[in-house]
Amino acid sequence: MTDAAPDLDHSGGARSGGRLVLRGARHPGDVAVAHGRIVAVGTVDPEPGDEVVCCDGDVVTAGLVNTHHHLYQWMTRGRATGCGLFDWLVTLYPVWNRMSVEDVHAAALVGLAELAITGCTTASDHHYVVPGGDDTVFDAIVEAAAAVGIRLHLSRGSMDLGESRGGLPPDRLVEDRDAILASTESVVARHHDGDMVYVTVAPCSPFSVTTELMVESAELARRLGLRLHTHLCETIDEQEHCLERFGRRPVEMLDEWGWGGDDVWLAHGIHIDDHEMGVLGAAGTGVAHCPSSNARLAAGLCRVTDLRTAGCPVGLGVDGVASNEVGGLFPELRQALYTARIREGRADALMPADVVEIATQGGADCLGMADAGSLAVGMRADLAVWPGDDLGDVADVLAGLVLGPDRRVRHLYVGGRPVVTDGRLLGVDLPVARRALAERARVLWD
Repeated sequence: MTDAAPDLDHSGGARSGGRLVLRGARHPGDVAVAHGRIVAVGTVDPEPGDEVVCCDGDVVTAGLVNTHHHLYQWMTRGRATGCGLFDWLVTLYPVWNRMSVEDVHAAALVGLAELAITGCTTASDHHYVVPGGDDTVFDAIVEAAAAVGIRLHLSRGSMDLGESRGGLPPDRLVEDRDAILASTESVVARHHDGDMVYVTVAPCSPFSVTTELMVESAELARRLGLRLHTHLCETIDEQEHCLERFGRRPVEMLDEWGWGGDDVWLAHGIHIDDHEMGVLGAAGTGVAHCPSSNARLAAGLCRVTDLRTAGCPVGLGVDGVASNEVGGLFPELRQALYTARIREGRADALMPADVVEIATQGGADCLGMADAGSLAVGMRADLAVWPGDDLGDVADVLAGLVLGPDRRVRHLYVGGRPVVTDGRLLGVDLPVARRALAERARVLWD
């Protein structure tokens, strides 16, 4: 319940010139915010002009960071439900090719809204379907993120290796390499601000891109000071494709492509051996762990604890909702914990506090956000307030949060600005957005 509704300016502070203070949370205590940053944590003495939000019994965490998503897939939930990755893609490619820019906007609006109400303050969207080369689709995703109010890492995805040349996607869905690189620079110029929107260079996957695109994408990213992202080591089929085409496993190709480094994070990272893990860890290359999608597609069980021990930043990802129909990030915390314990046969393989760290600090590390992901003075005030009404009987409140029922945030702040207040998303009428999405999705059913 809000004692005094926070009246915030664009700098993330109260219009009165004082602080925003989240007071009374069981974890970590009080949190004070000014000018978009955390300025105090624990017991915060009152000051004149404070705007106070009562959080008695609630849990405050850093905002969750979604390190891998495909927002457009909100248009195609519930399809190919018994397929592995390659069959799933072959089934859906023709449908995605029919999507318009307006379809993608509708999908992104719902997808980002669902992320926000499940505690996400930063989302990475890997968009690699650009029918006809119309890159205004990226403008549409940025517009949706601005409406919702969360930070966006916009991965300008791409495919240039069609079926006729040995790739998986149909030829009509791939783009020309030079056009991709030119478009990427244009998207950067239009949208990258290093605050609310970050553009990432992101060729799709080893089975849908050429070596030339991988190499030139890395060169472009380093020239512009951007990060790199791609799918890697998701399935055995992908590994076999690389062995047949290159004579090497996917991780072995990274150096040849110029993709070694701590400015790279990979989606999935499941089929990685011990030597490869050492290589990735030494380089500081991150991995976006998507446990529900991996289970849905029977892709495998990611070696999360080994990756972290090796030195790889590990974050969580929803992946597209065509392979994880839930669409919210919060359920991935529990799924990641269960997946690690099943894979290792150890009940302490990952603990609740570990997965909270992975979902926040680990995700921020993957995305290169050094000043986000933790409740510490000086960090960005990207904050999730979780209702704790049903957790009063649980001594370890983080255990109750992670292992208990799925929940949505009571409040969400991005840079100290309210995005969700008292459970209500402020920037988007979500029921209206869902209806608009459903109308568009049904057109693709035929």
